[in-house]
Amino acid sequence: MILPAALLLLGALAAVLAPRLLARADWPDREPVVALWAWQCVVAAVLLCCALSMTLSAAAAWHAVGGHVFATAPGPVVEAYALGTSGPWADTTAVTLACGGLWSVAMLAREIVRARARRRRRRAELLLRAPLLPGEAPRSDPLVVLEGERPDAWWLPGTPPQLVVTTAALRRLKGRQLDAVLAHEKGHAQARHDWLLHCSAALADGFPQVPVFAAFRDEMHRLVELAADDVASRRFGRLTTALALVELNEDRGVFGPCPTARADVPQRVNRLLTPPNRLTAARRLRLTAAAALVPVVPVLVAFVPGLRALG
Repeated sequence: MILPAALLLLGALAAVLAPRLLARADWPDREPVVALWAWQCVVAAVLLCCALSMTLSAAAAWHAVGGHVFATAPGPVVEAYALGTSGPWADTTAVTLACGGLWSVAMLAREIVRARARRRRRRAELLLRAPLLPGEAPRSDPLVVLEGERPDAWWLPGTPPQLVVTTAALRRLKGRQLDAVLAHEKGHAQARHDWLLHCSAALADGFPQVPVFAAFRDEMHRLVELAADDVASRRFGRLTTALALVELNEDRGVFGPCPTARADVPQRVNRLLTPPNRLTAARRLRLTAAAALVPVVPVLVAFVPGLRALG
Protein backbone atom coordinates (compact mmCIF):
# COMPACT_ATOMS: atom_id res chain seq x y z
CA MET A 1 0.00 0.00 0.00
CA ILE A 2 3.01 2.31 0.05
CA LEU A 3 2.88 3.09 -3.69
CA PRO A 4 -0.89 3.86 -3.86
CA ALA A 5 -0.54 6.09 -0.80
CA ALA A 6 2.45 7.84 -2.38
CA LEU A 7 0.43 8.48 -5.54
CA LEU A 8 -2.44 9.95 -3.53
CA LEU A 9 0.01 12.16 -1.66
CA LEU A 10 1.54 13.27 -4.95
CA GLY A 11 -1.91 14.12 -6.31
CA ALA A 12 -2.73 16.11 -3.17
CA LEU A 13 0.53 18.05 -3.46
CA ALA A 14 -0.17 18.84 -7.10
CA ALA A 15 -3.71 19.95 -6.26
CA VAL A 16 -2.45 22.29 -3.52
CA LEU A 17 0.82 23.64 -4.87
CA ALA A 18 0.19 23.99 -8.61
CA PRO A 19 -2.76 26.45 -8.36
CA ARG A 20 -0.75 28.59 -5.93
CA LEU A 21 2.25 28.64 -8.24
CA LEU A 22 0.09 29.58 -11.21
CA ALA A 23 -1.67 32.29 -9.21
CA ARG A 24 1.65 33.86 -8.20
CA ALA A 25 3.16 33.69 -11.69
CA ASP A 26 3.13 36.82 -13.83
CA TRP A 27 2.83 35.09 -17.20
CA PRO A 28 -0.68 33.46 -17.35
CA ASP A 29 -2.41 36.74 -18.28
CA ARG A 30 0.28 37.42 -20.87
CA GLU A 31 0.11 33.90 -22.35
CA PRO A 32 -3.43 32.60 -21.74
CA VAL A 33 -3.07 29.71 -24.20
CA VAL A 34 -0.03 28.38 -22.35
CA ALA A 35 -1.87 28.91 -19.05
CA LEU A 36 -4.85 26.92 -20.34
CA TRP A 37 -2.50 24.08 -21.24
CA ALA A 38 -0.79 24.24 -17.84
CA TRP A 39 -4.09 24.04 -15.96
CA GLN A 40 -5.21 21.07 -18.03
CA CYS A 41 -1.93 19.28 -17.31
CA VAL A 42 -2.27 19.91 -13.57
CA VAL A 43 -5.82 18.56 -13.41
CA ALA A 44 -4.83 15.61 -15.60
CA ALA A 45 -1.99 14.83 -13.20
CA VAL A 46 -4.35 14.89 -10.20
CA LEU A 47 -6.84 12.61 -11.92
CA LEU A 48 -4.05 10.32 -13.11
CA CYS A 49 -2.70 9.97 -9.56
CA CYS A 50 -6.14 8.87 -8.38
CA ALA A 51 -6.58 6.45 -11.30
CA LEU A 52 -3.17 4.82 -10.81
CA SER A 53 -3.67 4.57 -7.06
CA MET A 54 -7.07 2.93 -7.62
CA THR A 55 -5.60 0.43 -10.10
CA LEU A 56 -2.71 -0.60 -7.86
CA SER A 57 -4.95 -0.79 -4.77
CA ALA A 58 -7.43 -3.01 -6.62
CA ALA A 59 -4.61 -5.19 -7.92
CA ALA A 60 -3.31 -5.61 -4.37
CA ALA A 61 -6.74 -6.29 -2.86
CA TRP A 62 -8.10 -8.78 -5.38
CA HIS A 63 -6.03 -11.42 -7.15
CA ALA A 64 -8.36 -11.43 -10.15
CA VAL A 65 -7.69 -7.75 -10.78
CA GLY A 66 -3.98 -8.15 -10.17
CA GLY A 67 -3.88 -11.02 -12.65
CA HIS A 68 -5.32 -8.81 -15.37
CA VAL A 69 -3.16 -5.76 -14.56
CA PHE A 70 0.08 -7.77 -14.43
CA ALA A 71 -0.89 -10.46 -16.95
CA THR A 72 2.13 -9.91 -19.21
CA ALA A 73 4.57 -8.74 -16.52
CA PRO A 74 7.61 -10.87 -15.60
CA GLY A 75 7.71 -12.52 -12.18
CA PRO A 76 10.25 -10.11 -10.65
CA VAL A 77 8.03 -7.15 -11.58
CA VAL A 78 5.00 -8.72 -9.91
CA GLU A 79 7.06 -9.43 -6.80
CA ALA A 80 8.37 -5.86 -6.76
CA TYR A 81 4.84 -4.52 -6.28
CA ALA A 82 4.30 -6.89 -3.31
CA LEU A 83 0.72 -7.66 -4.24
CA GLY A 84 0.38 -10.37 -1.66
CA THR A 85 1.23 -8.07 1.26
CA SER A 86 -1.54 -5.52 0.86
CA GLY A 87 -2.81 -3.81 3.96
CA PRO A 88 -6.40 -3.75 5.20
CA TRP A 89 -7.10 -0.46 3.41
CA ALA A 90 -6.42 -1.63 -0.15
CA ASP A 91 -9.97 -2.67 -0.95
CA THR A 92 -11.46 0.42 0.74
CA THR A 93 -9.13 2.72 -1.18
CA ALA A 94 -9.86 1.00 -4.48
CA VAL A 95 -13.63 1.12 -3.99
CA THR A 96 -13.59 4.76 -2.84
CA LEU A 97 -11.49 5.90 -5.79
CA ALA A 98 -13.58 3.84 -8.21
CA CYS A 99 -16.74 5.52 -6.89
CA GLY A 100 -15.05 8.87 -7.38
CA GLY A 101 -14.22 7.98 -10.96
CA LEU A 102 -17.76 6.86 -11.70
CA TRP A 103 -19.09 10.04 -10.11
CA SER A 104 -16.80 12.11 -12.33
CA VAL A 105 -18.09 10.36 -15.45
CA ALA A 106 -21.68 10.86 -14.26
CA MET A 107 -21.08 14.58 -13.66
CA LEU A 108 -19.53 14.98 -17.10
CA ALA A 109 -22.45 13.17 -18.71
CA ARG A 110 -24.88 15.40 -16.81
CA GLU A 111 -23.02 18.52 -17.95
CA ILE A 112 -23.12 17.36 -21.58
CA VAL A 113 -26.85 16.62 -21.36
CA ARG A 114 -27.51 20.02 -19.82
CA ALA A 115 -25.37 21.76 -22.44
CA ARG A 116 -27.24 20.05 -25.26
CA ALA A 117 -30.57 21.00 -23.68
CA ARG A 118 -29.46 24.64 -23.39
CA ARG A 119 -28.28 24.57 -26.99
CA ARG A 120 -31.60 23.18 -28.23
CA ARG A 121 -33.48 25.77 -26.19
CA ARG A 122 -31.39 28.63 -27.55
CA ARG A 123 -31.80 27.38 -31.11
CA ALA A 124 -35.57 27.19 -30.58
CA GLU A 125 -35.53 30.75 -29.24
CA LEU A 126 -33.43 31.83 -32.21
CA LEU A 127 -35.90 30.24 -34.62
CA LEU A 128 -38.76 31.95 -32.80
CA ARG A 129 -37.14 35.38 -32.98
CA ALA A 130 -35.92 34.93 -36.55
CA PRO A 131 -38.39 32.48 -38.13
CA LEU A 132 -37.82 30.90 -41.52
CA LEU A 133 -39.93 32.13 -44.39
CA PRO A 134 -42.41 29.68 -45.98
CA GLY A 135 -40.47 27.28 -48.15
CA GLU A 136 -37.09 28.53 -46.86
CA ALA A 137 -34.49 25.84 -46.18
CA PRO A 138 -32.87 25.60 -42.72
CA ARG A 139 -30.14 28.16 -42.24
CA SER A 140 -26.63 27.23 -43.26
CA ASP A 141 -25.30 30.81 -42.96
CA PRO A 142 -23.03 31.00 -39.88
CA LEU A 143 -24.10 34.62 -39.21
CA VAL A 144 -27.60 35.43 -37.93
CA VAL A 145 -28.80 38.98 -37.21
CA LEU A 146 -31.50 39.44 -34.57
CA GLU A 147 -33.60 42.45 -33.74
CA GLY A 148 -32.54 43.61 -30.30
CA GLU A 149 -32.19 46.78 -28.27
CA ARG A 150 -29.11 45.56 -26.38
CA PRO A 151 -25.80 45.22 -28.26
CA ASP A 152 -24.75 41.61 -28.02
CA ALA A 153 -23.00 38.86 -29.94
CA TRP A 154 -22.50 35.21 -29.14
CA TRP A 155 -21.43 31.96 -30.73
CA LEU A 156 -23.97 29.13 -30.75
CA PRO A 157 -22.24 25.73 -31.08
CA GLY A 158 -23.91 22.92 -32.92
CA THR A 159 -24.48 21.73 -36.47
CA PRO A 160 -24.12 24.11 -38.15
CA PRO A 161 -22.50 26.51 -35.68
CA GLN A 162 -23.93 30.00 -35.84
CA LEU A 163 -22.75 33.44 -34.80
CA VAL A 164 -25.62 35.62 -33.57
CA VAL A 165 -25.39 39.42 -33.59
CA THR A 166 -28.12 41.85 -32.56
CA THR A 167 -29.07 44.90 -34.62
CA ALA A 168 -28.08 47.12 -31.68
CA ALA A 169 -24.56 45.71 -31.92
CA LEU A 170 -24.46 46.45 -35.63
CA ARG A 171 -25.48 50.05 -34.94
CA ARG A 172 -23.07 50.47 -32.02
CA LEU A 173 -19.93 48.85 -33.44
CA LYS A 174 -17.98 51.01 -35.84
CA GLY A 175 -15.39 50.23 -38.47
CA ARG A 176 -13.60 46.98 -37.83
CA GLN A 177 -15.00 46.59 -34.30
CA LEU A 178 -17.64 44.17 -35.59
CA ASP A 179 -14.93 42.15 -37.31
CA ALA A 180 -13.03 42.01 -34.02
CA VAL A 181 -16.12 40.73 -32.18
CA LEU A 182 -16.68 38.07 -34.84
CA ALA A 183 -13.02 37.03 -34.63
CA HIS A 184 -13.31 36.78 -30.84
CA GLU A 185 -16.30 34.45 -31.04
CA LYS A 186 -14.73 32.38 -33.81
CA GLY A 187 -11.64 32.03 -31.64
CA HIS A 188 -13.82 30.34 -29.01
CA ALA A 189 -15.28 27.99 -31.60
CA GLN A 190 -12.00 27.04 -33.27
CA ALA A 191 -10.31 26.27 -29.95
CA ARG A 192 -13.36 24.33 -28.70
CA HIS A 193 -13.44 26.32 -25.51
CA ASP A 194 -16.93 25.01 -24.80
CA TRP A 195 -15.48 21.57 -24.01
CA LEU A 196 -13.01 23.05 -21.55
CA LEU A 197 -15.84 24.87 -19.81
CA HIS A 198 -17.99 21.73 -19.70
CA CYS A 199 -15.22 19.54 -18.24
CA SER A 200 -14.20 22.11 -15.63
CA ALA A 201 -17.82 22.70 -14.62
CA ALA A 202 -18.42 18.95 -14.28
CA LEU A 203 -15.44 18.50 -11.94
CA ALA A 204 -16.25 21.60 -9.87
CA ASP A 205 -19.92 20.63 -9.48
CA GLY A 206 -19.12 17.00 -8.77
CA PHE A 207 -16.45 17.74 -6.15
CA PRO A 208 -17.28 21.13 -4.62
CA GLN A 209 -15.08 20.34 -1.63
CA VAL A 210 -11.93 20.09 -3.80
CA PRO A 211 -10.50 23.62 -4.27
CA VAL A 212 -8.36 22.76 -7.28
CA PHE A 213 -11.42 21.90 -9.36
CA ALA A 214 -13.20 25.14 -8.42
CA ALA A 215 -10.07 27.10 -9.32
CA PHE A 216 -9.83 25.16 -12.58
CA ARG A 217 -13.39 26.15 -13.52
CA ASP A 218 -12.87 29.82 -12.63
CA GLU A 219 -9.59 30.05 -14.51
CA MET A 220 -11.05 28.36 -17.59
CA HIS A 221 -13.81 30.97 -17.78
CA ARG A 222 -11.28 33.77 -17.44
CA LEU A 223 -8.49 32.45 -19.63
CA VAL A 224 -10.67 31.44 -22.59
CA GLU A 225 -11.86 35.05 -22.82
CA LEU A 226 -8.29 36.34 -22.76
CA ALA A 227 -7.27 33.83 -25.42
CA ALA A 228 -10.18 34.86 -27.66
CA ASP A 229 -9.31 38.53 -27.09
CA ASP A 230 -5.78 37.80 -28.33
CA VAL A 231 -7.15 36.10 -31.45
CA ALA A 232 -9.17 39.21 -32.28
CA SER A 233 -6.41 41.67 -31.39
CA ARG A 234 -3.85 39.92 -33.56
CA ARG A 235 -6.09 40.35 -36.58
CA PHE A 236 -7.70 43.72 -35.94
CA GLY A 237 -5.58 45.45 -33.33
CA ARG A 238 -5.71 45.75 -29.56
CA LEU A 239 -7.36 49.20 -29.57
CA THR A 240 -10.13 48.09 -31.95
CA THR A 241 -10.83 44.99 -29.84
CA ALA A 242 -10.86 47.01 -26.60
CA LEU A 243 -13.27 49.57 -28.07
CA ALA A 244 -15.54 46.76 -29.28
CA LEU A 245 -15.62 45.33 -25.73
CA VAL A 246 -16.50 48.75 -24.33
CA GLU A 247 -19.27 49.31 -26.86
CA LEU A 248 -20.83 45.91 -26.19
CA ASN A 249 -20.73 46.21 -22.39
CA GLU A 250 -21.04 49.92 -21.69
CA ASP A 251 -24.78 49.69 -20.92
CA ARG A 252 -24.40 46.64 -18.63
CA GLY A 253 -22.89 48.56 -15.72
CA VAL A 254 -19.62 46.63 -15.79
CA PHE A 255 -17.53 49.79 -15.61
CA GLY A 256 -19.19 51.08 -12.44
CA PRO A 257 -18.04 50.66 -8.83
CA CYS A 258 -20.46 47.81 -8.09
CA PRO A 259 -19.45 44.30 -9.26
CA THR A 260 -21.61 42.68 -11.93
CA ALA A 261 -21.80 39.35 -13.71
CA ARG A 262 -19.15 40.58 -16.17
CA ALA A 263 -16.76 42.16 -13.71
CA ASP A 264 -13.80 40.84 -15.72
CA VAL A 265 -14.52 43.12 -18.69
CA PRO A 266 -12.65 46.18 -17.31
CA GLN A 267 -9.58 44.03 -16.67
CA ARG A 268 -9.79 42.66 -20.20
CA VAL A 269 -10.04 46.18 -21.64
CA ASN A 270 -7.08 47.39 -19.57
CA ARG A 271 -5.08 44.37 -20.68
CA LEU A 272 -5.78 45.12 -24.33
CA LEU A 273 -4.85 48.78 -23.93
CA THR A 274 -1.58 47.89 -22.20
CA PRO A 275 1.37 47.53 -24.60
CA PRO A 276 1.89 43.84 -25.39
CA ASN A 277 4.56 42.15 -23.32
CA ARG A 278 4.53 38.57 -24.52
CA LEU A 279 7.04 35.98 -23.47
CA THR A 280 9.74 34.92 -25.85
CA ALA A 281 9.10 31.88 -28.01
CA ALA A 282 11.80 29.96 -26.13
CA ARG A 283 10.19 30.63 -22.74
CA ARG A 284 6.74 29.70 -24.06
CA LEU A 285 8.21 26.43 -25.30
CA ARG A 286 9.87 25.75 -21.94
CA LEU A 287 6.64 26.43 -20.04
CA THR A 288 4.66 24.22 -22.39
CA ALA A 289 7.17 21.39 -22.03
CA ALA A 290 7.32 21.77 -18.24
CA ALA A 291 3.51 21.62 -18.01
CA ALA A 292 3.45 18.52 -20.21
CA LEU A 293 5.83 16.78 -17.83
CA VAL A 294 3.50 17.20 -14.84
CA PRO A 295 1.18 14.28 -15.80
CA VAL A 296 4.25 12.18 -16.60
CA VAL A 297 5.48 12.29 -12.99
CA PRO A 298 2.76 10.00 -11.51
CA VAL A 299 3.29 7.53 -14.35
CA LEU A 300 7.02 7.39 -13.59
CA VAL A 301 6.31 6.97 -9.87
CA ALA A 302 3.93 4.10 -10.60
CA PHE A 303 6.53 2.35 -12.77
CA VAL A 304 9.49 2.80 -10.40
CA PRO A 305 9.23 -0.66 -8.70
CA GLY A 306 8.88 -2.44 -12.03
CA LEU A 307 11.79 -0.56 -13.58
CA ARG A 308 13.97 -1.34 -10.59
CA ALA A 309 13.09 -5.01 -10.81
CA LEU A 310 13.95 -5.11 -14.50
CA GLY A 311 17.16 -3.16 -13.95
